[in-house]
Amino acid sequence: MKRLLNISDSGEIPKEYKDTPIFRLLEYHNLGLKHEIFSDPQMLIGTCMDFRLSFNIPRNFAFMIRTGGANMKNMEFKLSYAISVGGIKHIAIIGHSDCAMTKLRINEKKFVRGLVKYAKWSEKLAIKHFNTKSTVFGIKDEIDFTLKETKRLRKLYPGITVVPMIYQVEDSRLSLINEVSS
Repeated sequence: MKRLLNISDSGEIPKEYKDTPIFRLLEYHNLGLKHEIFSDPQMLIGTCMDFRLSFNIPRNFAFMIRTGGANMKNMEFKLSYAISVGGIKHIAIIGHSDCAMTKLRINEKKFVRGLVKYAKWSEKLAIKHFNTKSTVFGIKDEIDFTLKETKRLRKLYPGITVVPMIYQVEDSRLSLINEVSS
């Protein structure tokens, strides 16, 4: 089975998401559904901070948390706030293709040089920072990590619908992760 479910028609969106903000997200972003006017957010999108990710959604449609690799660790209070105060019942965790968090080791020297040059850190401190934090925030595979993070959040928030997706930077489309094959 394919790991990703590409959505090119509303009939391809699983029926379990019918009449939910997840369904609407896919229709807005992939299918160009005309934007509605929202006074309150309908969902939360947890995604990567990568500048190439741009979502075609209406204004006020979603809370958005952006963090490297769509890693929601240390974001739980913000998620809890959106759920408890914002009334959010749907979360999309959206990883993306070609994520830099899968290439941390390749960029180690550039990372260290950049902190020394721009942040005026000592090389020793920059190396220590990289070695300490890269093991926490680095990911091996975008799809596997997004799915793992989704499952973690489902355990933490069992009453909330949490859905794993991938943003394809090559064509700016959203795909659902096929959890049956993963």
